[in-house]
Amino acid sequence: MKQKALYVLVLVALLVSACGGGGQSAVVRIGWAGSPDTLNPGMAILVEAYTIFELVYDSMYELNLDGSFTLSLAESVSTSEDGLVWTYKIRDGLKWHDGQPLTAEDIAFSYNLYKDTPEYPYMNGYYTPYFDTIVATENNEVVLTLTEAIPNIESQLIFLYVLPKHVWEAQDKLEYENFEMIGSGPFKMTEYVQNEFVRLTANKEHFATPPKVDEVIFQTFENQDALVQAIKTGQVDMITEMPNTAAESLKADENIELVVGAPLAPGVTDIIFNQTDPENCPTEEGGICSGHPALRDRDVRLAMAHATDKQRLIDVILLGLGNPGLTLIPDGLGVWYNDSLQDYEFDVAKANQILDDAGYADTDGDGVREMPDGSESLTFRLNWPSDSINAPRMAELLDEMWAQIGIALEPQAVDPDALTAQCCPAFDFDIMIWGWASDPDPSALLYVYTTEAIPSGSSETGYSNPAYDELYAEQQVTLDFEARKDIVWEMQKIVHDDVVYIIPFYDANVQAYRTDRFTGWLTGQAKVELADVTSLVLIEPVK
Repeated sequence: MKQKALYVLVLVALLVSACGGGGQSAVVRIGWAGSPDTLNPGMAILVEAYTIFELVYDSMYELNLDGSFTLSLAESVSTSEDGLVWTYKIRDGLKWHDGQPLTAEDIAFSYNLYKDTPEYPYMNGYYTPYFDTIVATENNEVVLTLTEAIPNIESQLIFLYVLPKHVWEAQDKLEYENFEMIGSGPFKMTEYVQNEFVRLTANKEHFATPPKVDEVIFQTFENQDALVQAIKTGQVDMITEMPNTAAESLKADENIELVVGAPLAPGVTDIIFNQTDPENCPTEEGGICSGHPALRDRDVRLAMAHATDKQRLIDVILLGLGNPGLTLIPDGLGVWYNDSLQDYEFDVAKANQILDDAGYADTDGDGVREMPDGSESLTFRLNWPSDSINAPRMAELLDEMWAQIGIALEPQAVDPDALTAQCCPAFDFDIMIWGWASDPDPSALLYVYTTEAIPSGSSETGYSNPAYDELYAEQQVTLDFEARKDIVWEMQKIVHDDVVYIIPFYDANVQAYRTDRFTGWLTGQAKVELADVTSLVLIEPVK
């Protein structure tokens, strides 16, 4: 209790100073519902961690709001004719936040660290599988040699954050909590208390984008009403999320601007079924695999898909600000999204018929069906992260919808870190409501469906299909754009036909900022993300 009280006092002091009580510094206060799960880039899962990484670290490329890429740490790049060797000329004069020089040695060290650490599943599986060697030259160049030419080098490097060799080479890479978080980006880590706040100080000497403000404080609000109230009262200057029910009241406030648009990282909300086959349970990695056996039956998942009224979910939860979903590849990824797929129509009678034909009957008349062998009822645990704004209402609606086909739910919110441990690769759940933020390239989300992703912790479902695995490997090295797109579309058809997930919707990004505090937020772009480095280096106090 004392420690908690101390954290609150520290946060209050920060907020007082941000309001100008005795100080002249320009401090931006951002409210959000989450918190980074870790500050170790190789271990992070939650989107909040990547928001902080983008501000504190630099990468080889920057992702622009229009979806294009720009060289960042390198001033130029050249490629061999066979597409296997990429040579990056690193800018001279770069510095880490502690004053040490940043050179090609640091970049080569970082890429080799990500590539050679098997316990970094997201880096190994998504970004580095075709990396052969990475070396630094005396001319301050990084030479990256691939085992095969790939079509998406920019997206493979953009989230490989460059780390200081002089800090990381002496650390246990898996245990290192990285609280000091020495980077080279436009903001420096100053103070971090998980589930409370993150405080960043501007790096006024950044080589490309020195911020105009002095500090940014991300404050965590567990209660969504408190998050909205905080921007109304001026406790924060911007909020990254809100229940859509609050949109109209914020829009009516003369000091608040509401911004709605496509997310920078297109989002996907998913209803996740634990369908791990016993033979695929990653017991050596801590797999428990306690999922209900009925969820391994496609007929059960198909019936649940037909009993899910997606339009009602969109209307009630998002107030219409979203589109029905199909697969993990969201519509925000443009041509990669397979819009030719025919969704499962909402049809309760059809759903009941599917379960009847599959032998799931309500033999005791309690309204809940039993397994064909009578071993257990179709009662499923339903979990979601406790910081989710939309999941509680979705859980209520799913409970109503699926009750119509004889399926009962045991709903419970779980702390996000605990749910991550419960999920992957433990597979100690039945059904979860969660979501993904997408890379600009589809390869990362496509990897989630692969058999290889089960023991690594990247798979949420335990789904395994050899034909899909082969197509995943093929698209990774297909250089012709149209040919690769066809493969990606076929992969989406396979997982949609197998009902691996139910994707209720792809939601728009709804954020808000106070117009009486700071000006310069980037709102007229193709994507909306006010907590991104693109806005936070440009905004300045209203004069």
